[in-house]
Parts: sequence; structure tokens; C-alpha cells
Amino acid sequence: MATQTATDTGLVLDDWQAGVAGGIGGATVMAVLISVMNAAVLKGAIPGLYGLSGGVAGWTVHLAHGAVLGVVFAALVESDLVGRSTGATVGLGVLWGVVTWVALAALVMPVWLSAVGFPMAPPFPNFAVPSLLWHAVYGGVLGVAYAVLR
Repeated sequence: MATQTATDTGLVLDDWQAGVAGGIGGATVMAVLISVMNAAVLKGAIPGLYGLSGGVAGWTVHLAHGAVLGVVFAALVESDLVGRSTGATVGLGVLWGVVTWVALAALVMPVWLSAVGFPMAPPFPNFAVPSLLWHAVYGGVLGVAYAVLR
């Protein structure tokens, strides 16, 4: 008599790993949009936060930020404050993108760039509509990736 054993071949990651992967994925798509729409942000302002310059530094810093914010997103999603459906996770991802836009891009980034002496620091607050689009896309990709990987 033969016995069968069920084998799960799907990729399932820990919460934080799914957050990192989703965050990097979202940040990658976002960086492509930034490169097409306003490359100076990725080459100047983002690396300028750390006294750096250039596209490679911009991409590196941006992807690192995306990964860290993806882990924060994972912690929020797994906090039992929200539903676990795919739609809810994607919606929360977009909302998370908007929250990061308001808190980090519009409020923190202009102050930070001014503090480090970046010559083209944006005004405070900097509620730039293209940046809202970029952050919403980041959150949407993060939400989809997180839902799939968890």
C-alpha cells in the first residue's frame, strides 16, 4: 500500500522577509518612475540625505529605505489591527505609501536636506503630486508582494 505525502512547494516567507522583499520590489518600481519623471531626485536629493551623490548611491539608498519601510509595513499588517485579505493588504499598502509620502517625503525630507546643506532642498512642506504618485505605487507593489509572499 502506497502512502502520499502532501508537499507545499509555494514560497512562504516570514513577515519581515516578505516586508523586505515587497519593500525592495516597490522601491524598484518607484525608482523607475522617478528616473523617468524626475531623475534629479534619484541622483541628487535621495543620496544627498547622506552627503552622497549620483545614481548608484541614489538607487542604493532608495532601495534600503524601501526595505526598512517594508518591514515596518509588515509589523503593522501583522499587528491584528487589520484584516488579512489580499485586497485589504494591497489597500493598506497604498495607504502606507501615502503615509510615507506625507510623513517622510513632504515633511522630513525637506528639513533633513536643509540640515545637511543640500543646495537644492525643496520647500517645507513639499507636497509634490508626482511624489504622491510614486509613493502610492511603492505601497501598492509592496502590498501585492506582501500578500503573495505571506
